Amino acid sequence: MKTIIGFIKAYKVPASIALLLMLIELMVELAQPLLIRKIIDEGIVESDIHTIWFWGTIMLLLALLAFFAGIINSFFSGYAAQNLAFDLRTALFRKVQSFSMTTFLRFPTASLITRMTNDVTQVQQVFFMSLRVMLRTPLVVIGSLIMAFYINPSLALYLVVGVPFLLIFMYLMVKKSIKQFSAVQKRVDRINTMIQENLQAIRLIKAYFRGKYEGSRFEKAAFLLKHDTSKALRLMEYIQPILLIVMNIALLAVLWFGAGKVSTGQAKIGDLAAIVNYTMRLTGSFSMFSFIIMLFSRAKASADRMEEILLAEDMPKEKIPYNDVLIEDKDDVIEFKNVSFHYPGTTTYALQNISFTCRKGEKIAIMGATGSGKSTIFQLLLKFYDCSEGEIFVNGRNITDWKAEELRQYLGYVPQQSLLFTGTIAENMRWGATAATEEDIEKAAVQAQIHTSITRFPNKYQTRVGQKGVNLSGGQKQRLSIARAILRKPPILLFDDSTSALDVKTEAALWEELDTISATMLVITQKIQTAKGANRILLLDNGTVAAFGTHQELLGSSTLYSKIVRSQAEGEKYND
Repeated sequence: MKTIIGFIKAYKVPASIALLLMLIELMVELAQPLLIRKIIDEGIVESDIHTIWFWGTIMLLLALLAFFAGIINSFFSGYAAQNLAFDLRTALFRKVQSFSMTTFLRFPTASLITRMTNDVTQVQQVFFMSLRVMLRTPLVVIGSLIMAFYINPSLALYLVVGVPFLLIFMYLMVKKSIKQFSAVQKRVDRINTMIQENLQAIRLIKAYFRGKYEGSRFEKAAFLLKHDTSKALRLMEYIQPILLIVMNIALLAVLWFGAGKVSTGQAKIGDLAAIVNYTMRLTGSFSMFSFIIMLFSRAKASADRMEEILLAEDMPKEKIPYNDVLIEDKDDVIEFKNVSFHYPGTTTYALQNISFTCRKGEKIAIMGATGSGKSTIFQLLLKFYDCSEGEIFVNGRNITDWKAEELRQYLGYVPQQSLLFTGTIAENMRWGATAATEEDIEKAAVQAQIHTSITRFPNKYQTRVGQKGVNLSGGQKQRLSIARAILRKPPILLFDDSTSALDVKTEAALWEELDTISATMLVITQKIQTAKGANRILLLDNGTVAAFGTHQELLGSSTLYSKIVRSQAEGEKYND
């Protein structure tokens, strides 16, 4: 909670104003029974109409003061709460963006979404309600007891007897409800995960007629959420009846013994009326506690989940001072020296003793079966992970000496899964090069073989792209991703099986254009035809280098490569 409280401190001025106005409302509320006492004892009992009108007018003016204080309080409370929610969401989003891949994968995507939306809303709501009514409720309890003792200590004792029991009871309820609402939030995460998975795979679900099965899975998860939520709410339902029973017993005691004192002259009717009034306010305040406990429990669970993100730290690394020496051109732009790597949380190596070099302007094709470690090489080059053993050099400089931001500006990356963002085609292309001109955008589109397709759209480069490029074909999305990388004009281009959706003719034209670009390229591919166009081929097998050389060299020296060539040749004949 300390981290979240740190965010709240930024709004201490509007919060203080809201609290001051809330105190004005509180003072008016506590003063009213005293005024009623005066009206009864000095006005009604004494038949003094002037006193009744005078104190009645004072009560009306105080009520108007409390009314306007409440309105202004709502404004400042809302201002502070809304800005707190903005700050929390922004801080959470920025923190997630700063995560290393290792840290990012610790949190399911749906859980991150829930924490930045639902959890923030829970804390925002409690902050607003605290400034508006929640803090006033315990103060009403304390103030009512003090005023009751001021009026008649002997009658006030009947109110105090049950208070310690109620305080212990509420403490236990808060402790238990926080645990239960934490479980509810985890169920919400699970529901969001299922919704996200199903919406992303809707075509596959329909193609395999798995709608009923997925529906039953969702129904089970929704039932568990309903069960846990009902369990938590049932706990809340126990609170109010118990509070009301204790307070009503206290009220009956006040009325019983108060009536006796009035009849014997030990107390005035106004005193009894005032204490009964304070008792009713106590009862109302304690009734609010079930609502307050529920909100606080949810907010505490949400605050803990947000704090887990905000305080998350990457795995400790050996502190190596960054080398800020100017980069010089090197013949070997990329060099892997005995690199081994296993993903965090596993002991199985994805790469073992990988060594190869890529010279300036060279195009290296990387081939291998699924799971052979092809994409892992790119993950290490992009500093998503640090290699477990060995060294990687980029332009003659150890990758540990590169700052991540500086290194990634040096690289252009086209992922295996083409990812586009909601916006125009031009905005998507300019995403990695914000200063690019319209001429630069068009040139990159021509090189990526997508310009002609774009000009066929009614709005051309201003055509809106749906979420994840839903209104584009697979080939169009791949070519836009390639154009986006080209537009950055990086010295090194990384293509992770980025032409799988292209036909032979389009892909050939694409590589012909890309070969005119003065950039070093690493190309992950499954196609021999694409690999043949590379200067050299790196063949991986179970995370190790099976062969490295030109197409002709590998045909003569690698049984595995020859087997791949024959299988694809036979496949082409079969397709013909």
